[in-house]
Amino acid sequence: MGDIGQFLPMILIFVVAYFFMIRPQMKRQKDEKKFAAELKRGDRVITKSGLHGKVVELNDKDFSCVLETMAGKLKFDRSAISLEMSKKLATPEKK
Repeated sequence: MGDIGQFLPMILIFVVAYFFMIRPQMKRQKDEKKFAAELKRGDRVITKSGLHGKVVELNDKDFSCVLETMAGKLKFDRSAISLEMSKKLATPEKK
């Protein structure tokens, strides 16, 4: 019983770290991957660097997409598109 008592604080720290750090990060990565896979032509998105555009072309060979912006067309990797910012763009503003 005394041996378990010594390791109990370490076990509790690991459990807390799992539920507050590791698990949410894994869920976020899963959601980002699903979002990138479900992109389609015509979607309005924002890249992680803040560039706004509309998806014009998707390439499954190199997992990239072409965005049309006011400056022209730019090619990006799908992982460069921000899930959170694109969700904000898609939801209508509440008054």
